[in-house]
Amino acid sequence: MFAVPVFFLILPIIYVLVSGIRIIDQYERGVVLTLGAYSHVLEPGLRIIIPIVQRIIKVDIRITTADIPQQEVITKDNVPVGINAVVYFQVVKPADAMLKVQNYTYAITQYAQTALRDVIGGVELDTLLAERQKISDEIKLLVDNEIANWGVDVVSIKIQDIELPADMKRVMALQAQAERERRAAIIRAQGELTASENLNKAMSQLSQSGAISLRTLQTIEATTANPANTIIFALPTEIMEGLKRFNAK
Repeated sequence: MFAVPVFFLILPIIYVLVSGIRIIDQYERGVVLTLGAYSHVLEPGLRIIIPIVQRIIKVDIRITTADIPQQEVITKDNVPVGINAVVYFQVVKPADAMLKVQNYTYAITQYAQTALRDVIGGVELDTLLAERQKISDEIKLLVDNEIANWGVDVVSIKIQDIELPADMKRVMALQAQAERERRAAIIRAQGELTASENLNKAMSQLSQSGAISLRTLQTIEATTANPANTIIFALPTEIMEGLKRFNAK
């Protein structure tokens, strides 16, 4: 009989040990199934499982981004708008995420899409444009309630683009232009009112101090610098009335 080398005897054992070695990265967790049944969750590092008997499923626990494709939604005031959004979520319980839902990323996206339609369908266009963050929070709340047992936490939902119909854009542009013109008219009126009030105060102070006569003389002096200018003096009404009474005597 031929003797079997020791190397060939221990080779299967080495193969079994090596095939059972797993490395789990820091951003991952390992869900271990023993003979198809859930066993435990492995933390990051060098781990060993029993080959054939045990199987490991790695789960990424980093924040993941999922796009909600653009879709047309009818607002409460019957305005069709095209909206797309982004969902940010994170796995907090790897075992639940893998065992309770087949594809949690796709499922969350579908729930977010449905919640987006429900929320936006209940608000008017002006509210949608002015309170985008509030609406995003309402969508997040609906999604959180639906996936509470999935082991996944929705970090936030952000509405990215709101596409309006072309005729609605024209109406809003005209409205914005009219509003700008109204504000400009108000600002001009306020400026003219302030200028007239300041001028009235200046005239009042000059009259009380008698400096208005000096100011008049300065104006005449500046005007007579050009010989071609013709100066017309307007006498106050009181002086004209006094002259009339003097001539009547």
